[in-house]
Amino acid sequence: MVEVPVKLYVQGLARKAKGAARPLARLSNLQRGQALEAMLQAFNESKDSFLEANRRDLDQISKNIEKQVYRQIVEKVRITGESLDKMGQWFQHVVECADPLGETSQMWMTTDGMQVGRVRAPIGVVAVVSDLAPHVALEAFSMCVKTGNVCIYRGGTEWFETNKAIADCLMKAGNEAGLPEGALTFIDRPQPEAALELVRLAKYVDVIIPRGKTALRAGILAQSRVPVIGYDGGLSHVYVDGDVDIPLAQTIVVNAKVQDPEASNSVDTVLINQKVARHILPGLMRRLLEEFKVTLTGCPKTVSIMGIMAMTGHLGIKDATNKDWGEKYQSLGLNIKVVSSLDEALAHIDQFGPGHTDTIVTRDYAKAMRFVQEVDSSAVLVNASTRLHGGGQFGLGPEIGMNTSHFHARGPLTLETLTTEKFVVLGTGQLKQPHPVPVTYQDAMMLSATF
Repeated sequence: MVEVPVKLYVQGLARKAKGAARPLARLSNLQRGQALEAMLQAFNESKDSFLEANRRDLDQISKNIEKQVYRQIVEKVRITGESLDKMGQWFQHVVECADPLGETSQMWMTTDGMQVGRVRAPIGVVAVVSDLAPHVALEAFSMCVKTGNVCIYRGGTEWFETNKAIADCLMKAGNEAGLPEGALTFIDRPQPEAALELVRLAKYVDVIIPRGKTALRAGILAQSRVPVIGYDGGLSHVYVDGDVDIPLAQTIVVNAKVQDPEASNSVDTVLINQKVARHILPGLMRRLLEEFKVTLTGCPKTVSIMGIMAMTGHLGIKDATNKDWGEKYQSLGLNIKVVSSLDEALAHIDQFGPGHTDTIVTRDYAKAMRFVQEVDSSAVLVNASTRLHGGGQFGLGPEIGMNTSHFHARGPLTLETLTTEKFVVLGTGQLKQPHPVPVTYQDAMMLSATF
């Protein structure tokens, strides 16, 4: 049997998904909730098959590579029963969350008697393109069903078999519970062309959500003809002010970098006021280098302070280049720069903005409020780790990525921000005045019944 070309295959799936949007919109909140419960039950009952699929993914890893690299890849690709349990708990949380659809945010009466309301509605067809682990497939399918959106999912190729097993399980359970065919769609072609074709189908896809590394996000932004949200881009900074609690500042920086180095809101650059630089940097750099093996790059002042440490046998620090200050690491890499003032810190952040997450650590309320007002970032924090920027941490519920662009909704992509609002108007025959009337005939005889 001849395989359908990737382009035609993806177009066919997207066309079918678009056709499922209206039938899905007709389902009640109760019907979608029942479908989610059926999907959750099927997921919990199929964990052994997911582990078996993951073993097939592990078997695909080439052994003709350096042993340390091989072990790192295996550790990255492997999923465990514990990780599946956490995914199930996350899914349960989605099921229990309030349904945002149909919520009326405003309602008013016009002078001519119309009732006008703003009502929350689905976006439409949401395509999620990921190079991350299979938990993203679960997040995409569950959150889209909850919000009445059709979901097309294309996952990371390292987990192809695992993604397919999870997607097949959820699609089957959802369809049997009443979801229309195509409402949940998995692209089971691992070729890069599949993702490329998907992001060009503006006729069928309403929005793209990229989930993954910088290269994936940049590629989608460059190629997409569909609006992109959840871009997760932008740098994260921590500014340590001159008036600061030094132990607190050290702890926040360590947490912001090391708690999950691959997270998009892990800190990329730490800016330290020169008033406290010599007090905070030796201890901070020692912790980062020795305890957590962070790779540091720094400005000349930072490197000179490190030079003193090097004499005592500590690891070194590299001189930062202009390119380094614009680097989004998502790894154990970190820039450190000594600045003369809050003004210089704000200018640096502005130069590499708009940002992802930015934090100021200070005792000075006025400086904190100025930082909050002037920094252009999807989240600005005071005396807190950048890692706290998230739907769960903000009390907003589950999220599927972070939107750091200025449009749609900045910040965590929660259930509410996976919807849009439309106006619903209830009238009783109101017309736009003046109402049009026929042009009067010049010849009154033309109105005679004899003609």
